[in-house]
This record gives sequence, structure tokens and C-alpha cells, in this order.
Amino acid sequence: MGVDYDIVVIGGGSGGLVVAGAAAQLNAKVALVEKDRLGGDCLWYGCVPSKSLIHASRVAYEVKNSQRFGVHTNNYSINFSQAMDHVKNVIAAIEPHDSPQRFEGLGVEVIFGSGKFINSDVFEVNGQKLKARAFVIATGSRPNIPNISGLKETGYLTNEEVFSLTNNPESLAIIGAGPIGCELGQSFHRLGTKVTLINSGSHLLPKEDPEAADVIEKQFLEEGIEIIKNARANKVEKIGNKKHLWANEQEIIVDEILVCTGRSPNVESLNLEAAGVEYDKKGININDKLQTTTNSKIYACGDVIGGYQFTHVASHEAVTIITNALFLPINKVSYDVIPWTTFTDPELARVGLTEAQAKEKYGNNIYVLKQDFSEVDRAQAEGATQGFAKIIVKENGEILGAHLVGKSAGELIHEIVLAMSNNLKVSALSGIHVYPTLSEVNSKAALLLRKRKFSQNKGLQNILSKFFAIRRSLG
Repeated sequence: MGVDYDIVVIGGGSGGLVVAGAAAQLNAKVALVEKDRLGGDCLWYGCVPSKSLIHASRVAYEVKNSQRFGVHTNNYSINFSQAMDHVKNVIAAIEPHDSPQRFEGLGVEVIFGSGKFINSDVFEVNGQKLKARAFVIATGSRPNIPNISGLKETGYLTNEEVFSLTNNPESLAIIGAGPIGCELGQSFHRLGTKVTLINSGSHLLPKEDPEAADVIEKQFLEEGIEIIKNARANKVEKIGNKKHLWANEQEIIVDEILVCTGRSPNVESLNLEAAGVEYDKKGININDKLQTTTNSKIYACGDVIGGYQFTHVASHEAVTIITNALFLPINKVSYDVIPWTTFTDPELARVGLTEAQAKEKYGNNIYVLKQDFSEVDRAQAEGATQGFAKIIVKENGEILGAHLVGKSAGELIHEIVLAMSNNLKVSALSGIHVYPTLSEVNSKAALLLRKRKFSQNKGLQNILSKFFAIRRSLG
């Protein structure tokens, strides 16, 4: 029996848009189903608005502290509503790239509505039954809301509401100290809000290198952000116009509460049981070809499968799906070299293994190459000396991981990503770099392996000492 489409994509976020657009440009017949707006969490509630707000807050911070460079601004002020207008303007500028008109122009049939599978071969939306050779589920995720007594009744914000604020709250408690909590916490603080971060663990950013996370924590404390560690919010109550939150035995009184405690996959309305697709609380179960483990014609990518919940990873997964779903399912997705950045100030970027993970896997047969930004001339010139580059390598120079914390770390990590992706040794990073640039932190770190090996090779040192002594004696 024939089918109507080569591929039906369910979800118009980053992963779904990449699949739909590329498939249509290959002349496949494509339907794209979205229940709300194209662009997904990244455009409306995530990467785009958060980085726009972060930029506004960095400008505010630099103006406030400009006297360290001899620039005095005595009467500066912050208009929070205008800062939020900047966020909206950026979204509006980028939105046409993700618009229905653009994708329809590529040949995609865009269908708005909330649909569900009625069997393993048919997805129904607005009463229309869509039959295809392959389906792609890319429905993303939503904020995970913890079960805290009184939270729902008192009211709270998530990343889906926070960018709609027009007035900055006088005080804000943030539950969760992962990337979203830390990025938004610093931004709101710099724009005039008193911020309290409630962290269930002993470190901010628990998935990052602890030494790198400590740099972020030190900066937060210097700026005046309050951090409560090893604490869990267990009760919330509204008293008058204020929200009272108890974390362990400590009472925190604020105007607003922002919840940043992870994500939950959007699977409930899809009727995946009818399609024979298995899932759990982390997301849809897939194999290394991104096929669902129990229905090979249905694929999934992005936040809905759990794992690395980043826009660039969803796009990376989408590229694998395009080949497998439209042609032959022979390509396996690779997560060997996945970078990410937390866009605090300073930034924290990572790729590969942490120092602890490398030691667990390879024992003491590794080198940790650490270069402080304070020894990079451009960092000194810009007053951006916090942080370091840490590159973890095997004895033969193979790069196992890297962690950069400092100004522009999210840009500087890509040189290391390129080296890892092409199986280059760390020595490849020691080549010529423009002086003075922050990128010298990578070349200086890479040179440390050569220096350290030389310092440990007493035999070579003796040979060279004798060689130069003979040369001097010969005149």
C-alpha cells in the first residue's frame, strides 16, 4: 500500500526543522506538524531570549564597573522594560528563518495542530490521517516542576514565562543551580534584582569540572549573588505581597520564584503506545541510528530522547536521521565530541571527559595541561584574567577533554573541538596564533605537554647539556 509522504516530522523545534527543511530540499514529500509555533524552545524560551538578556546584563555590568578602565559614568540607569524589548526584537529578527512561510517555500507542508498516533503507521492531526515511510518525533521538552508544598498555589516562573516580564522583580529566588539557573540568576542580578540561588548540591553547575565551576561561584559571590548550598526547597507560602520559601530550615522572602530544575520530555499527548514506541521518564528509547527501539520506521531526536539537551545536538542528530529515514538506516549517531557552553560571565565551556572521568578510565596515564588566563596578554589588556584552560590528554597527546572558564570560552572551545573531531594531537593547538588574542590560552596550554615531558626526561637533558657544552668549546 502506498503512502502520502516520504517523511512526517512531529515538532517544529531545532531538530524537526533541520529534518523537514533538508528532506524537502532533497525533493522528498514532507509534512511538518507543530501544535504551537515553529522555532521551538530555543527561539521562544531558550537560547535566543536568554543570550539576548545575558548581553543586556553584561552591558549593564560593564557600564557599572567602567571606572576600572578610567571611564566614569556617574548617573547610569537600567530600564528593564527596554532590556526586554531588546530580547523581543532579537526574537523577531530571527523568527523569519523559522517561519511557516519559509518552510512552505522549501516545499514542506506545515500543519498546525495537536496530533497523535492511531497505529504504528498513521499519525492523525486535525482529523487528517498522515501515512509516511518514516516519522520523526522531535517534540522537545518542558520545565520539570518539583513537588514542593505550596509552590503551585503561590505561583512561580519558568523559562517559558520569565521573558514575558516587563518589570524586574525586586528579589528573586531561583530553585536550581544548573546552566539555566546560573545564566538567568546572574543576568537578573546585573539588571537590578536581588538574587538567591538555591543549590541542592555542594557545587554550582554539577556536571562541570568542579575547579571551573568554582570560578563561576567566586564571581557570583563577588557580585553579591547569594548562594545556598546543600539545600532543597520544601515549602512555599504567599504572605501578603511576598513569597516565602523554606530551603531546609532557612526562610527566604522574595517577590518571585524561578524554577530551573531540569526538563521533562513532551510525549504524553502522542499516544505512543498505539505506535508501539517505548519511553520512560527520561524520554523515548532509541538505538544508535536514532530509530525508536520498538518501531524502526519511527525516529526521534532532540530533548524528547533525553541525553544531551542542546540545540546543536538536536541538529547533529537530525543530520543522522535525514540519511537513515530517507535512504538506508546505516548511519550511527556519534556523541564522541559534543561541546557545550554555560553563558555566565565568565563563560564555561566543555568538551569530552572531565579530569575525574579521565583518571577513572585511564588511571594516572594522563596529563592535565592547565593554563591560566592571567598569563595571556590579551586577557590582561581587557581585565579578563579570571579562569583557565584545562586540556586533558593521554601520554601520546591524544585529547580526552577540555574545560575553559573565562572570557569568550564558548568561542575558544571550538579550536579544541576541531582537533578532537579530526583526531589531531594536542600539539596541533600549539601552532601560530595571532598576538595578542585570547586564543593563545589554547596554544600555551598545548605547549605544556612538551615542556612537561622534557622536564621529566633527564636523559635528554643530559645529552643536550653535553651537546651545547661541546659546541661552546669548539667556538
